[in-house]
Amino acid sequence: MKDLGGKLRQHWVTRGIWWGIVSLLLFVVISNIWILVSTHGQVYDKISDLPKAKVAVVLGTSKTLVNGSPNRYFKYRIEKAAELYKMKKVSHFILSGDNHSKYYNEPQDMKNALIAKGVPEDAITLDYAGFRTLDSMVRAKEIFGQEEVIVITQKFHAFRAIFIGEYHGISTMALTARDLSLEQSLKVEGREILARTKAVIDLYVLNESPKFLGRPETITQR
Repeated sequence: MKDLGGKLRQHWVTRGIWWGIVSLLLFVVISNIWILVSTHGQVYDKISDLPKAKVAVVLGTSKTLVNGSPNRYFKYRIEKAAELYKMKKVSHFILSGDNHSKYYNEPQDMKNALIAKGVPEDAITLDYAGFRTLDSMVRAKEIFGQEEVIVITQKFHAFRAIFIGEYHGISTMALTARDLSLEQSLKVEGREILARTKAVIDLYVLNESPKFLGRPETITQR
């Protein structure tokens, strides 16, 4: 009887583990479908199709990779932002990224790159506390007072940015920057699948807030 009881317990533990794994995978799939389906109509690949807005938020990424080579995600976001400005679809940028030390400053790097492409300095506002997408989107409203924005990032990232923005009451569109090939971006896009799942948990379970908020800042638009 003891052996039978032990086998039964082991059976139910094993079933519980498998049900846990299946439930987790199902939650990942449902979260991704929810985000993709609910936001795809607000993602634009062509500037000509994109409605005008006053402000665009460029989501930060490192200027260079760990090995020191240029980060093409950075390059392509800057190129798309400059093109958007030249076509007069926006009049101001919030450059939102990580500035965790004096040696690492994504917003300043983006500013330098945009100015080099002809965007005037007075059309740029820096958000130094955009440590993650949630921080960037919430701060666009709570700190910089924006109710409507265009987000500039790669397509795989755009859906989550819109999802977070809309949850927080921001009318959000996204203009997609050029992407890398699937082979080159497979690791990043794989992480994005988990990041979308975490976004659902952050918003609907944990009610996550940005790491820093602070005093509101006024954006002077041209």
